[in-house]
Amino acid sequence: MRVEHLDISGSYLFEAPIFPDDRGFFSAPFHGPTFREELGFELSVSQTNLSPTKKGAVRGLHYADVPPGQAKYVYAASGKILDVIVDIRVGSPTYLQHYCVELSPESGRGLYIPIGVGHMAIGLSSDAALSYLCSEAYNPPAEHGINPLDPDLQLPLSDWCAKYDLGAVEDLIISQKDRSAPNLAKVAQLDALPSYDDCVAYETSLKN
Repeated sequence: MRVEHLDISGSYLFEAPIFPDDRGFFSAPFHGPTFREELGFELSVSQTNLSPTKKGAVRGLHYADVPPGQAKYVYAASGKILDVIVDIRVGSPTYLQHYCVELSPESGRGLYIPIGVGHMAIGLSSDAALSYLCSEAYNPPAEHGINPLDPDLQLPLSDWCAKYDLGAVEDLIISQKDRSAPNLAKVAQLDALPSYDDCVAYETSLKN
């Protein structure tokens, strides 16, 4: 399995080999021993999620209170997904930097998103479905969102819409909950963004 350490600290891209035959193909998008070797701790999975996502549909931007936060390991169960992470950890050297990657079963790719980093996914095909391995179970009071259309996030939504034939930004399918989520400035004003130091300290504790 190939592993890439991303610029956003604590995040990793894994790429599993694909084994095709006359029935289709086989891959293992998550491999526990490789994960532990690279990160120094086990991924404790408390919940798995499956999210079929229409083309042009947006999920996010989401994050959870730290501690304990909610780390995620995501991969496409079918179709194509544009997976996006944004570093919203206050004090991080890569604060507000983003990273995006196309996920599909054929790519073998899986993305590890550390606690405190915002996550968003955009469906690129009509049969897209995203699978999540989550370090913590769903906890509504601790789950938060930032409006994905907020220009302060500096996401090139127009470029992505053009590249993937998704229509105009206004045509993206966004839930009412995500549309009504506060913008980044409001969340920062409420002191509700994760602290980089808290995130690093918590993940360091997992290695002990």
